[in-house]
Order: sequence, then C-alpha cells, then structure tokens
Amino acid sequence: MSLEGSLVLRIGLDDTDHPLSGCTTSTFDNLINLLLERIPDSEVNERTLVRLWPFAERRTRGNGALSAQITIDGGQIGEFRQSCQEWFDGVLAEVSDHPPSMVPAAPVLVVSEGPVPEEWYWETVSGHVDLEPRLEQVRAEGCWVLSGERLWGVVGASAAMAWVPNQNSTWELIAWREPGMIGLPRQITSESVRLMERSNPMTFVNRDPTAGRGLIAPRTPCPVLYGIRGATSESVSEAHRWMQARTDVERANSWAVHRTNQLSDDHLGTVSYGTVINRPKETKGAHSNVAVASNGNRTSLVAFSEGGPVNRLLRRLQVGDQVAWMGLTAPDGAIHLERLSLLNPTPRVAGRPQCCGKSMRSGGAGQQLRCRECSSKAVREWVSTDADVSDIETVANWSEPTPSNRRHLSRPLELGLPGA
Repeated sequence: MSLEGSLVLRIGLDDTDHPLSGCTTSTFDNLINLLLERIPDSEVNERTLVRLWPFAERRTRGNGALSAQITIDGGQIGEFRQSCQEWFDGVLAEVSDHPPSMVPAAPVLVVSEGPVPEEWYWETVSGHVDLEPRLEQVRAEGCWVLSGERLWGVVGASAAMAWVPNQNSTWELIAWREPGMIGLPRQITSESVRLMERSNPMTFVNRDPTAGRGLIAPRTPCPVLYGIRGATSESVSEAHRWMQARTDVERANSWAVHRTNQLSDDHLGTVSYGTVINRPKETKGAHSNVAVASNGNRTSLVAFSEGGPVNRLLRRLQVGDQVAWMGLTAPDGAIHLERLSLLNPTPRVAGRPQCCGKSMRSGGAGQQLRCRECSSKAVREWVSTDADVSDIETVANWSEPTPSNRRHLSRPLELGLPGA
C-alpha cells in the first residue's frame, strides 16, 4: 500500500449499445476485468444494474445503466485513469461502427472519488431529466467524465452511481455468451428454467407460468446468454451453477452478479384512489381506458391489451365503482396502469323482477310492475347483483400484468402488496 492509502472509486456507464447488437452490461464487464488485470490489489466491492424511467425519450434497449465501486491503491490513480481512457477510446471506435439508428449510442463513463447526490437517482427513475443541468451537476461534484460528441449517457451513468441499495434491492446474475455464439439461437430449454426455479426457491420472476416459457434469455442478438433474478447474491450464483451443470443449457463464457433496483417500484408513487365516472372505452389494439374522479380532478386510466388481468378488470368497471391503482403518468397526463384494484363496486343491474319466466313490465307511470302472463304485481324496482370478477387473476384483490408483460422495475404482488 502506498502512502496515499486506499481509494474507493465509483464508476458509472450508460448508452453503449445498439438496438440490434451489443450490451452495456458486457461492455462494462470488459472495463472491470481490464482494471482488475492492470491495477495490482484492486477490488470490486459491488456491481449494480439500475433500471431507469420507462418513458425516457432516449431509453436504451433494457433502459438500464451500470455502476460499480472499486477500491484501488491511491498511488494507482494514474494507471486507473489511463486504463479507463484507453478502454473508452475502444468503446467509441466500436460505437462508430454501429449501423444507422434513430437513437445512436452516446456512451459516457463517469468516475467519482466520493459519494454523489442520491437525488440524481430518484430524479432519473421517476421522471425526465434534461442533459445540460445534470451534466453541470456532475461536473460541479468533481466527477471525471469520458464521452464522445454526444453526452446523453451521463444521465443514466450518474443515476446508477447515485443509487443507494435498500431493503427492496434484488440481485441479477448476468451470464455472457462465447463470442462465436453471439447471434445464434440461445440453447436454453424452458424445462431447465422451470426446474431451476423449483430447485432454487429464492430466485424469482425468471419464468412466466401463464405462458409456460422462461424469461431469462434476451430476444435480441446481444452478448447476454441469460439473466437470473433472485433475493440474494448466493441464490442467483447457485442457480447459475445449477444451470451450467445441465446438458440442455448453453455454456457461458463469463458471468457477474449485480445488485439491482429491479422489482422495487421506485418508478411509481403511492397508491391512488378514485371513483369511475364513465363507462370503459376500448381503442385500437384492444387497449382500454376509463375516466375516474380523484381528489377533485378527472384522470384517465389506461390499460393496454398486454396488461392481461389489469385490462380485463378495467373493462368490467362501471360508473360509481371505487378503485385503487398504481401506474406511470404518461407525457399526455394519462395513467398507464401497472396495478388495479376494485375496492367498492356498485351493484350491477340485472333487469326487472322475473315472473312466469319473463321480466315483469311497467303498468304505466306511477304504477306497479305487472306480469303479462298471470297479472301478478310487484314493487317497481330493478334487480341487481354484486359485481363478479372472480374469473380475473388477483392477489389480495389487486390485479397485475402477467410476468412476460411487467416492467423491470415493477414489484410482483407475490413479493409485496401496494402500500404495505
């Protein structure tokens, strides 16, 4: 150890990939391995994978950024900087070869020698962040910024560095493919994923039982083989070893465990409440919406067809129903639902009383109802029934999309109820 002592550096990276190739997780792993190789006695304390605001205009394919804390000898800071610069020059060269894209990569690496403001994370996970103000804040904190001409990656990179793990943190082990396998179909059977979750009960959201398929493998030709999510670092590591011991699973080239904000609901606010004020409407694509009165304001709730149970429940709503929900406020002000609960339904009108197998009819203005078959009379009223939504999948009266259609950030009901 030099006279300078040890130094804990925080590094963040975002926006290196292309919609059809590459992955920031793999690019970041290359940097970590280079630093560990070049800097004696360096140590990675923790890696993090941080998902960001789902409506971000320049969101990347997985809408996530990477960060790590790495301890080095203070006397090695020069070697650290040189290694980062050489590596980043290579990233820029790689990005320059990307095919044309509507949103070209804008990689940025941010390095800090101390903690950064936690609000950077909360601003970026819950709403839009302008580039210039964030860049000024990053530089004002004394951070070192590596970039090309485009600096959009600074928003996600700084947010990843600022995230402070808490009790809602989860873990994801990411395994990468052998270079020669990238672009070829992944060799992972759905049966292996099903048995993996059964054998490793502290892993979760790795399979969609409603569709009978695994969720761990990307659908794009990127370097990632799979990502296994779980409650602890040990659980995902053990699940990875279990998978790699099977003959029906492709061999991984390398892997790393990341602490994540996935399944945290950090992108959402608190539970909201309101009363339905119009009948649900169906739009093109089988999406649905309904208006509610909430805190004196009219709000539009939107459920996309992919929302499954949420969409079906919204379609059953009637005027007067009291509901609770959680969702994202879209740029147009509508709430894109992620969870919906029918708290206090109004009675459903079934029709007039029955007599002789037919509905009774009005005897005229102010008159009782009358059976046309036997002339029996009854009080003028409508027959109603309780709302029946028992065929819609719920947990403690809350509905949510199926696992295949949830956001990375959304917390499954099985892991905790809204407001609990």
